[in-house]
Amino acid sequence: MPINFIGKRSGGRLVAVTAMAGMLCLLLLIATSVQAASLQGVGVVFLHGKGVWAGAFDGGIPAALEAEGAVAVSPEMPWSLRRIYGATYEEAMREIDAAVAGLKGRGARRIIIIGHSLGANAAIGYAASRHEVAAVVALSPGHLPETAEMRARTADAIKEARALVVAGEKSRRIWPDGVQGIPTFATASPSVYLSMFDPDGPAVIPKNAAALHGVPLLWVVGQSDPILARGRDYAFSRAPRNPKSRYVEVSAGHLTAPQVARSQVVEWLKSLW
Repeated sequence: MPINFIGKRSGGRLVAVTAMAGMLCLLLLIATSVQAASLQGVGVVFLHGKGVWAGAFDGGIPAALEAEGAVAVSPEMPWSLRRIYGATYEEAMREIDAAVAGLKGRGARRIIIIGHSLGANAAIGYAASRHEVAAVVALSPGHLPETAEMRARTADAIKEARALVVAGEKSRRIWPDGVQGIPTFATASPSVYLSMFDPDGPAVIPKNAAALHGVPLLWVVGQSDPILARGRDYAFSRAPRNPKSRYVEVSAGHLTAPQVARSQVVEWLKSLW
């Protein structure tokens, strides 16, 4: 006899069916919760690019990862619009240390470093110098002091900065810089300038990529970004092989790549564990 969920039904059969329906609903809720929190225990540091502000051009990636259960932070770095070249590359690494410590205090067990432009440079540099990073996402990597173009522009300034560091000079002054191939100028102390622009210094992406300790690397570049022309051999292929590393090209420019690649970044991170 068919069960009537609207009318009355005597005996334990209705109770059993009701209990079973309740159990199925509970299991569905649990499954949905686990799926939504698939990145629970993951801490994300998002590093912005040069001359902007904390969280600039993040493409909504930190928020999307938090929706998946991660905890995220977007610190203001010493190359922001307000702080431009206010600390050395090495001091910036220690600022990232502080952000990581804060995430661990919030329960993060795995640390992901994501960066855009100069922030991508720093993300790779940080993972190369620390052993606790679970994955790196480099979005539109920028700031290439070792390239022939930047060497030609900064060679005399690097010599001057080295001499001033030896002499103990700490005052800020104007130096040659560049943004996406466009010549600009920067204000920095000699030691900060040297740490950021020395072609043999700490801010060299290919060198740092080669020292990544096998960390999974997602390299995202827009097809309208100047760095695309350098290809995967510029730095991505130099990283120690990891079967989960990916080189991704998207239909975007330098500033829009994070937004266009947002879903790919989220899905890639979810696929790691």
